[in-house]
Amino acid sequence: MSKHQDAPYRPCVGLAVFNGAGKVFLGRRIGGPEHVDATHSWQLPQGGIDKGEEPFDAALRELYEETSIRSVTRLGEIEDWLTYDLPGRIAGEAWKGKYRGQTQKWFAFRFTGVDAEINISRPGGGAHKPEFMDWRWESLDKVTELVIPFKRNVYAEVVRGFRRFSES
Repeated sequence: MSKHQDAPYRPCVGLAVFNGAGKVFLGRRIGGPEHVDATHSWQLPQGGIDKGEEPFDAALRELYEETSIRSVTRLGEIEDWLTYDLPGRIAGEAWKGKYRGQTQKWFAFRFTGVDAEINISRPGGGAHKPEFMDWRWESLDKVTELVIPFKRNVYAEVVRGFRRFSES
């Protein structure tokens, strides 16, 4: 086994935020070592769980820190933790090579605010560095083809798990 394969997974949350029309929030990443493909730079909000933090609390915090969204109601969650491995070169760069990938607890939310609440250029009230350069409401079924390929298996599970909250 390589050092990469022996490394732990980073505990993380993922969020599918649906608007009233059943479309999901999708953000276009600014960059980072795991986003090396400009064509597949879109993703749902996600982020790490702090030590001692409950996953649901981390989900609400990460959502605010990345999008400024606070107006949500909880729709559901995927029971299992979903895991992906980073490809070799990226694994050595992301998170200083400390993790082999991420294990994620996914939550679904209904956005109850107005689009003007969403602020990706000054997220978290301006207290956080922007992670997205663009965003849009998208059909859940299109999300898997827009994300970086090594995350696709996780996103396919998210689509299956949350399809009931999306447009019909």
